[in-house]
Amino acid sequence: MAKKSEPEIRRILAVYGNMLYRTAYLLLGNPHDVQDALQETLLRYLEKAPAFASGEHEKAWLLRVTTNCCMDCLRFRKRNAYMELEPLRECLSAPEKPHIQELYALPAKWKTVLILHYFEGYSVKETGEILGLSESAVKKRLQRARDALKLELESCREIVSKEP
Repeated sequence: MAKKSEPEIRRILAVYGNMLYRTAYLLLGNPHDVQDALQETLLRYLEKAPAFASGEHEKAWLLRVTTNCCMDCLRFRKRNAYMELEPLRECLSAPEKPHIQELYALPAKWKTVLILHYFEGYSVKETGEILGLSESAVKKRLQRARDALKLELESCREIVSKEP
């Protein structure tokens, strides 16, 4: 297969760049790790030079590779000493994004299904296809993520209500 040209890479970034950055940031929570994951995604895109049947196929491929790169980063963090230089909660305290911090408290596997299903609009079946999971596994992860998010939001409300 032919290698992808620079105009093709620019097109990919123009069309999918924001979505990929958002997805990686929600999974990793650190702009430096996000940049690394996105660079790795683009390198894989250049190396593989995949041919896509449609724009949706291309989008799904890019999301899958991005989430895989993020999971690799998370596994690396788990195995190696890691110190976050920018506290995440301080970075995201903007009033226009209330409760987004609570999403970061969830495990990556739950965040991934939430992002694909609610933020990117994929159906349960499509989310399962992208992640290589059964529909029932996606539904269960969505349920667990919603339950955990609800508990996190309730605990935040309790803290806020106790403040003078």
